[in-house]
Amino acid sequence: RCGHCVASCPHAALDHTKAPLAAQIPLGDFPVLDADTAARFLRSRRSIRRYKPDGVPQETLLRLLDIARFAPTGGNTQGLSYLVVSDRGLMKKITATVIDWIEQQARTGVAWVKPYTRIADAYRKTGRDVVLRDAPHLIVALAPKNFPLGEKNTRYSLAYAELYAPSLGLGTCWAGFFEMCAFAGHPALYDLLAVPADMAITGAIFAGWPVYRYQRLVDRDPLKVDWR
Repeated sequence: RCGHCVASCPHAALDHTKAPLAAQIPLGDFPVLDADTAARFLRSRRSIRRYKPDGVPQETLLRLLDIARFAPTGGNTQGLSYLVVSDRGLMKKITATVIDWIEQQARTGVAWVKPYTRIADAYRKTGRDVVLRDAPHLIVALAPKNFPLGEKNTRYSLAYAELYAPSLGLGTCWAGFFEMCAFAGHPALYDLLAVPADMAITGAIFAGWPVYRYQRLVDRDPLKVDWR
């Protein structure tokens, strides 16, 4: 079902009912990126937190997610679906719901939430969207609740979306505060998004047209490797 046997035959002599030869795209002499170009491409991925107010056409978002579905998954299980939120009013309600949840956790004395109370304070004082960063779109990945690989498969899938997004002129960022609230199973958030009872939110990114274009590649901590 993964299609490897059909894809690797140099003579196109193999076919498979679950990975039909007719549905596969010939690579031909498609050039493999040289090492330096590939390294620059991977290093150029940035978390974008400032967006233009313009919405992204639906067909562009579909192109983004169509690539995301080709990401590797455990045992080729796949199993993900997506919810794209574009309604401005709903986006504001999502941010307010996440802030409410952070404050609820703080009131109950949950230790790990303390560093994030500043996020809620900033929202209350300024009204600034510190959860979804005023992005025009939120992409939410969903998987069946009884699917153990849902979150792991989502990480690969949305990472593909992040890497592909700049080629479409888009910027993306992981919706970390949204994910914390969703992974805790906060009922108000699930109700707001009308998530089916048998489904779970397994990850999210926000997306849109970036305000700024980066001119340089930033560095990271030095590489640490042990050899045995």
